[in-house]
Amino acid sequence: MSTRTKARKRALDVLYEADLRGEEPQVVLRRRVEWAEPPVRAYTVTLVEGYQQHAEEIDHLLATYSEGWSLARMPAVDRNLLRVAVFELLHADDVDDAVVMSEALELAESLSTDESPKFVNGLLARIAEVVRDRS
Repeated sequence: MSTRTKARKRALDVLYEADLRGEEPQVVLRRRVEWAEPPVRAYTVTLVEGYQQHAEEIDHLLATYSEGWSLARMPAVDRNLLRVAVFELLHADDVDDAVVMSEALELAESLSTDESPKFVNGLLARIAEVVRDRS
């Protein structure tokens, strides 16, 4: 597993925990950094802080393009996985969209429901198209 893949998984863990506990992602991230087992990678911090800085925009895109699914109705793993991926699509210029989508699909396949990969792929494809059209 690559360094960035591990960082994405860790960012998902942080956002998922914050979501379930009703805490701010920064609080959970700070706790994880203090524990340092395993150490928190710099890219994990970038992803969590990046989502938090752009949460309103990212959640709006997810709600707008998720055809029939509100954010609250999405499985928590999918919701937070999508948040990380959409942050990368919008704000990580050094990462190719195809890589973001592939990594998101792998995480959805290993961590969520049987239907999640198809849902994640479709939603990310719609949002990636919107992002490309903006450029």
